[in-house]
Amino acid sequence: MADKRNLLLLFDRPNEPVFMEKGKTSTVFDVPDRYLTDRYRPIGNEVQTRFGEKAQQRIPVREISLPDLRLPMSLGREEIFSLFVPRHRQIAGRLIDIFMGVRSIDDLQSVAVYARDRVNPYLFNYAFSVALLHRPDTKDLNIRSLAEYFPEKFVDSKIFRKLREETTAVDEGSRIPITIPRDYTASDLDPEHRLWYFREDLGINLHHWHWHLVYPFDSTDRSIVAKDRRGELFYYMHQQVIARYNLERFSNNLARVARLNNFRDPIAEGYFPKMDSLVASRAWPPRAQNTRISDLNRTSDQLKVDVGDLERWRDRIIEAIQQGFATDDRGNRVSLAGDSGIDTLGNMIESSIISPNRSVYGDFHNVGHLFISYAHDPDHRYLEAFGVMGDSTTAMRDPVFYRWHAYIDDIFQEHKNRLPVYTLPQLQYDGISVTGLQVVSDGGRPNILSTFWQQSDVDLSRGMDFLPRGNVFARFTHLQHTPFTYTINVNNQGGAQRFGTVRIFLGPKIDERGLPMAFREQRLFMIELDKFVTSLNPGMNTIRRRSEESSVTIPFERTFRNVDANRPLVGADDELEFNFCGCGWPQHMLIPKGKPEGLICQLFVMISNYEDDRIDQDLVGSCNDASSYCGVRDRLYPDRRPMGFPFDRLPRRGVDSLMNFLTSNMSIVDVTIRHDDRTVVRQN
Repeated sequence: MADKRNLLLLFDRPNEPVFMEKGKTSTVFDVPDRYLTDRYRPIGNEVQTRFGEKAQQRIPVREISLPDLRLPMSLGREEIFSLFVPRHRQIAGRLIDIFMGVRSIDDLQSVAVYARDRVNPYLFNYAFSVALLHRPDTKDLNIRSLAEYFPEKFVDSKIFRKLREETTAVDEGSRIPITIPRDYTASDLDPEHRLWYFREDLGINLHHWHWHLVYPFDSTDRSIVAKDRRGELFYYMHQQVIARYNLERFSNNLARVARLNNFRDPIAEGYFPKMDSLVASRAWPPRAQNTRISDLNRTSDQLKVDVGDLERWRDRIIEAIQQGFATDDRGNRVSLAGDSGIDTLGNMIESSIISPNRSVYGDFHNVGHLFISYAHDPDHRYLEAFGVMGDSTTAMRDPVFYRWHAYIDDIFQEHKNRLPVYTLPQLQYDGISVTGLQVVSDGGRPNILSTFWQQSDVDLSRGMDFLPRGNVFARFTHLQHTPFTYTINVNNQGGAQRFGTVRIFLGPKIDERGLPMAFREQRLFMIELDKFVTSLNPGMNTIRRRSEESSVTIPFERTFRNVDANRPLVGADDELEFNFCGCGWPQHMLIPKGKPEGLICQLFVMISNYEDDRIDQDLVGSCNDASSYCGVRDRLYPDRRPMGFPFDRLPRRGVDSLMNFLTSNMSIVDVTIRHDDRTVVRQN
């Protein structure tokens, strides 16, 4: 029987033939002659002998009857793959079904070896990753970061010449990291470029890629797509991204992001990514300032859609919100009322196979990405591929991503604003009062958080095709903060132990004009920092919680999938959960940058009644620790309340400030975030 861990080697060096050496130790697949491509089949014995003689390990591949791969192979090897293109989604769904449908690890290895050199490399990586994540016999495998296999999607194309030189000319033990420039996509003449560290952060873009890996669009196996509260997670994760982005804008003296709510107006922001696709051997197309989106007619992508279609889908979604129900493809009403309505709405707007009616509500979110990404060549006359907005791995680099999702969030808020406000009994926890709140950075003063720049290394060797083996590192600069500790004092006035859910948020105290924020606005800027369950003994309790324990974030090692760090033992209960750990907001971006003089924010804590929050299920393993934005693998979302509670609805009458919103089980404190413009190198 094949060792399933060998399947991971098929991701390595995606443009090299499958028979070449893989892995850190020299490993080759013994490929049946029939599985070789036309180029290598006539010389199969020669090339396999050449690489096999030096191999430390040889993996036999069994020859089997192969499934029909004509549809997956219809996407060219040198094309750019996008989940937003309906034809590409259909192709990916078919390839996922093929990988999911084979019976054994041996057969999966055979099909994957055959497919690897025939289907598009990006498509193969996506579909194979989704299948490994969801097959019962492979879900325990540790899928590495996409940045290791396709580094060109994350870094300045200039560094690849230096990486090739370092790899070819210098022995592995003497190689030094190649530094990626800090801000290489624009100059300070562009105000939006002040946000380079957020938009172009490797960890943030990997989070977006991994989220869409965990929550795919299409498959004939509905269970792969229809995960618990998937539509609501789509809403909440992106709502939090916009809130975080706005806090970064305030940190850089910029106004909140302007919604892209008129599809006929020019897009003021330009973006020049300075990246190449090593698969397509093309540069990622830029978008000039004041570009307009146009009707799309791209025969090669089977894409013909008008701007008017986008407007009609938008209008039908808003009509459904106003009516309080959607209409499914059988003409039945699907209620949008109550806590579950946001989940249905999320599935409509994102448009996966579980949308209640794609023919009526369309493909609003995904095609919106496409209109923007093809704005430079809407009819394919210049034979250009899509820009960065057309790929979930690169979309967050573009300033217009945040304008588009700010408008999508506006539509979600249209729905949220029609729900009943939370009553005092829903917000209070009788007998529980928060009497004190403080946050202290390590070695710092109370309620002052500090940020700075840090340089870290990531190994790109698995994505460097046709070069000598061995590690080669790129060094990138990212935001970092000094770790801190929350201290929360709580009085349990009852006579028995009780349990509560601690909910911690951070939001701006003043707006971009320097005025105090009204609560109706401020609640939409509140970013979740942590959520956890605690026991409360009778009397006074002191809760201490480290910033590294956040339910939102994953540490550096898991963001960049150093799967050898903190890996559970083989066979341990939590090994099955480890792969899900790749989904989570990067720990180094937990708090906003702040300002040299200090960005004044308000830290909010609430302790809600765990009996109203609890979901009865076992949470085995450590990968429920980033559940706020990603959920928990193979389980229900671990909080019965709506995501974003208590800030996801309009306030009760008379509440015009965060202070007025408070009940006895809540507390706030002013916190100042100061940025120190210094750079330190991360110690590995």
